[in-house]
Parts: sequence; structure tokens; C-alpha cells
Amino acid sequence: MKSVPSPFIGLSLLSIVLSFIFHAGSANAGDFDLLIRGGSIYDGTGRDPVVADIAIRDDQIVAMGWGLGGADTVIDATGLAVAPGFINMLSWATEDLIEDGRSLSDIRQGVTLEVMGEGWSMGPVNDRLKTVALQRQSDIRYDISWRTLGGYLQHLEDKGISTNVASFVGATTLRIHEIGFEDRPPTAEELQRMQALVREAMEEGALGVGSSLIYAPAFYASTEELIALCKVAAEYGGRYISHMRSESAKLPEAIDELIRIADEAGIGAEIYHLKAAGVTNHDKLETAITRIEEARARGLDITADMYTYTAGATGLDASMPPWVQEGGYEAWAQRLADPEIRERLRQEISTPGDDWENLYAEAGDAEKLLLTSFRNPDLRKYTGMTLAAVAKDRGQSPIDTMMDLVIEDGSRVGTVYFLMNEDNVRRKITLPWMAFGSDSGSMAPEGVFLNSNPHPRGYGNFARLLGRYVRDEQLISLPEAIHRLTGFPAANLKLRGRGILKPGNYADIVVFDPAAIVDHATFANPHQLATGVRDVVVNGAIVLRDGKHTDALPGRFVRGPGFAGPVIPVPYQ
Repeated sequence: MKSVPSPFIGLSLLSIVLSFIFHAGSANAGDFDLLIRGGSIYDGTGRDPVVADIAIRDDQIVAMGWGLGGADTVIDATGLAVAPGFINMLSWATEDLIEDGRSLSDIRQGVTLEVMGEGWSMGPVNDRLKTVALQRQSDIRYDISWRTLGGYLQHLEDKGISTNVASFVGATTLRIHEIGFEDRPPTAEELQRMQALVREAMEEGALGVGSSLIYAPAFYASTEELIALCKVAAEYGGRYISHMRSESAKLPEAIDELIRIADEAGIGAEIYHLKAAGVTNHDKLETAITRIEEARARGLDITADMYTYTAGATGLDASMPPWVQEGGYEAWAQRLADPEIRERLRQEISTPGDDWENLYAEAGDAEKLLLTSFRNPDLRKYTGMTLAAVAKDRGQSPIDTMMDLVIEDGSRVGTVYFLMNEDNVRRKITLPWMAFGSDSGSMAPEGVFLNSNPHPRGYGNFARLLGRYVRDEQLISLPEAIHRLTGFPAANLKLRGRGILKPGNYADIVVFDPAAIVDHATFANPHQLATGVRDVVVNGAIVLRDGKHTDALPGRFVRGPGFAGPVIPVPYQ
């Protein structure tokens, strides 16, 4: 498969039409701020590339074609791919961008939009949520001066960031805002207030409602509660996106729930990081695909996203039942110190069941849990070790080690779980309704980021797709891969002026070498930047030039379809 065509490839009806349409938007020589010259343009639609120039003025593409003239700055892209900036459908750069706005690990992979909001979102904020957020802070410390989700996103833009940012409003955040960490349904009044918060978030520019249903207190939400929230988001053209109740034993049932929510709320829905987790569940992936495709055939807008690895990453809370976590961390830690409760937990954690998502049991072995981050400096000696190795070092069983580490660290303890198989990763990549998300932060191999060993997907998810699976294994074509990193998710999110290269759209552009792009991060040594992306432009400003960050911070708060006007940040009172 040839990734980059010669200048003579693409002289089809498409390229002839482009030569006229693109010239129609051109301006006089020297009128451009930036010209990207001679690259093979993959416009984000999935069509074959065309060799042409792209002219940029201010933050927009103003012309595409040939012989466009001069510009203040010229990027020679001859022999390289030129594409829309990539969209990270599941970003946890919420705090990373407060610490370091460069978004280096993602920029080096061509990502220009971080989409946040997997259950937890950085707004709305009240006293309870502010207290919880401040207590959970670790190496990255910051004040919370905003009250709403829009206020947080505007705070990032005002502070200065290299990538654009957008977010779903988190169903978990809404629940804690009104109910706290209790295992009970909302009252009618509480549900109305939760719906009002969805309305506020949508009018500020949220993309929809996001959930993460294996974790407490999200686990306590009923399907009906989620439908009620999604009906409000649907009024604004929003989307539902979910880490479903199960990705293992009850995967088909979890998909049925998501489909029901989409159907009854009248909303499009996306499955976060679709997977069949656990050796005994790997064969459930085909059942899952069938359920999704049947729903799509009925006219429902169901999509999914994924990361390109066989391991996931979360915390040790995903190995403990929701009942022990009710009430929040302090109550959880107190229960873990109770001898009778510990004995009950030893039995429940070690016994596979389908009442809750038990990732310890699904992994099947303490060797398949890798401990990656700690708040307590005294415990950081265990960073990068398996749970089995740490248990041996401490002279404990793995389950007792988990319970004690949660108590001693004051956190859920970052953990990688090896749960999936490579054949399923490949199968998912081939699905035309699959987008991509790192499920990680956006870091730099320096400073506070070196205090943990994150999942390598934070440094390599997108480069791994384009290098290993597209170029080397040829699972899908390069135009198709770029479409599913750009135009496809932008359309699902109903973003205006993003995801496609054409005159009038924002100039979010990546220039990369398809023959050289590669991920370097590993589980043993994750802090390694990807290579092969040469230049990145965000809102018309060059953020990466010749593989080096320019320190430009042109990123913006990208608003969803319900945006009702300018966000005036309301300070936290």
C-alpha cells in the first residue's frame, strides 16, 4: 500500500474539480500568513489524497490548490501527508493541561483536539465537588476558580494551551453535585436539578453527557436516570458517550443498555474504548459488534472508539465492589481497615461474578496488574511493578496488598490491567464506525510527569495506529484511518469547521511522514515521545515545526452544537 502518492497520482475527476473549487477561494500572492506547499492532502473525508497547497490566513484555511502564490511563512510538505488535526475522543488531559499547556505527548502524534468528560468532568462545581477535587490532587496542584464546565474550558484557553479542548458533562459529576456518593436514586427535585445542569452545560458548549458506569458512584445510576439526562442533551443536538456497565461478562447486556438509552432519549451514542475484557470473554466481541450493527441498521446512531493496546488502565477501585466504595474515598478507606469487611472482600474479589465489573478477576493473575502511579512518595518505589511482585515484597496476598495500598496511598492507585488480545484489537480497527481515543493524559517526559509510569497509550496511541496497524499491517488504508481520526469524529460531535480540510474551516493541520511515524513508548519505559509527525498547526498557528514544539499556545475551547452564546466565566463562590 502506497501511503503518499506522486504528484501525478490523484488526477481523477476529484482532483480536477478541486483545482477549480480551491482556486476560487484563493487570494493574491503574499496575502497569506502560512502556506503548506506540495503535500499529499488527505482531507479527512476518506477520499484518496491530492497533491496541492493549503493557504492560511489568521485561523482559517482560505485556499487550496496549485500556484497560490507566496506567504509570510512557507512549510514545504513535499513527499509528506497533510491531514486535519487528529481528534482524541477520550482524553484525560484535564489536569495535565493546567500543569503544562503544550500537550506535548499528543501534539507529537498530531492531536489537535482533546475531548474530555468520561463520567467525571471539570464542572459543574459546588462545595462538595470542590472539596473532593482538591483532596484528590497529587503532584499537579491548582486552585478551582470556575463554577461550570464551560468556565473550566475557558480557563484553559485563557491560560494558554497548544491543543483545542472540548468536553462532555460527566454524569458522575452531576450525581455527586446533587446526591453525593450515596447508593440511592435521585429524588424528583434532584433529578430536575441534574437536568438543569445538563442544560446549562449544553448551552455553554458541552458535547453531551458522558458516563463511566463501572465506578462508584456512577454504578448507582439507573438506566432511567441516564435517559432523563440524555433527553436534555438531545434537545441541543448532543451525544451520549459511555464507559458501559460491563466490558466483560455482561458486555452484550451493557450494549443493550446503551442502545436503549440512545433509542429512548433520541440521541446518538458512542461506546468508550470498546473491548471484550478477560480471557473468558474475548469471544464476546463478535456478539458486541453484531448488536451494534443491528442497531445501526435500524437507524440508530451508535459508534465506538478504542485505544490500540491489549491492556487498559484505571485504578484498584475497579477490582473492588461498589458497595465498599459508597460514601467516597474516606468511607471506602475506613471499611478497608475493618477486619470483617476485609474477609468479605477477600471472598468477593477472588470469586468471579457478574454483579459488578471485577478487573482483578478478569485479569486472572496478579502478574497482569501493573501499578503505575501513587500519591504517597513512600510508595513510589513500587511504580512499574506488578501487583504480584509488590505483594511478595510486602509478604502479603495480592488482595490484602490492594486493600492496604489504597489506604496508605490516599487514592485508588493507578493500575494497568492486561485484559484483551491482539486479534480483537485488529478486528476493532477494521470497523468503519470506530474512532480512536487514548484514555490518557497528555504529558511531557519531564517534571512532575516522571513521578508515575503511565500507560504508553498516552504517548503512542495515534502513532501506533498509523505506523503499526496502517502502514505495517495494512489493516485499513491511510485515507480511511485519517477519516476516522478527523472527519468521522468531528461529524459525530457536530463540530463546526473542524475535522475536514477545506476553505473556510479552521486551520488545524498535521504534516507527517507515513513511512516513518512510529510510537516508542512501552509499559516499562512509557515516557518516550512518538516520532514521524513533523509539523502541527492549530488555529493557524504553528505549534510543532520540524518536530520541535514552538511554545505556541493557540488552543481554544471548541463548543458543541448547543452553544447559545459567549461563555462568561462565573468564579467559584
